[in-house]
Amino acid sequence: MIRVMVADDQAMVRTGFGMIIGAQPDMELVGEAGDGVEAVEVARRTRPDVALLDIRMPRMDGLAALKLLADPAAHPVRVVVVTTFDLDEYVHTALRNGACGFLLKDSGPALLVEAVRAAASGDALISPSITVRLLQHLNPPSTPSGAPQNVLSPRELDVVKLVARGATNAEIAGRLYISVGTVKTHLGSIQAKLDVRNRVEIAAWAWERHLIT
Repeated sequence: MIRVMVADDQAMVRTGFGMIIGAQPDMELVGEAGDGVEAVEVARRTRPDVALLDIRMPRMDGLAALKLLADPAAHPVRVVVVTTFDLDEYVHTALRNGACGFLLKDSGPALLVEAVRAAASGDALISPSITVRLLQHLNPPSTPSGAPQNVLSPRELDVVKLVARGATNAEIAGRLYISVGTVKTHLGSIQAKLDVRNRVEIAAWAWERHLIT
């Protein structure tokens, strides 16, 4: 079972998400919170596998709570940000703070469930429209941080570019004429070389280096 916590300052939203989670045979709701401070407290107490966090919450916003929950020095929780606000600075900060997904609240139950399963398995899901806009409109820093581009092989760079465009493992396999297992092997190698935690951070690394146009 995937243990899920929901943090949102609106009770109706928490109830709705709870009903969606409760209807899944492989998920259970283990905690709720109405603000960022409570979200951190509940997560530390219940140890969920995945936390769904809103951004604009009282006492502590979701982005600050995300940074604490995703901290590898503590007991890290995989976090999916689910919000009404898709502002570019929110998306970028969420990615940098360790989010394993970023969805809009109107994305629908199916995408929400898919995002929870992806996060629980160590993968990530971002609303496609947000991914495209992020890569097209944010200005990458003049001096990229992290590992240089030449640490990756040409094939690994091909995988990175497709990940940054939001492609699934199956889609990457089809485009590159390799097996899904080979894609997973490449992703593991890429994460190790770049010292990143998931494909969301792979996309951010590619964005910083202007690999996507």
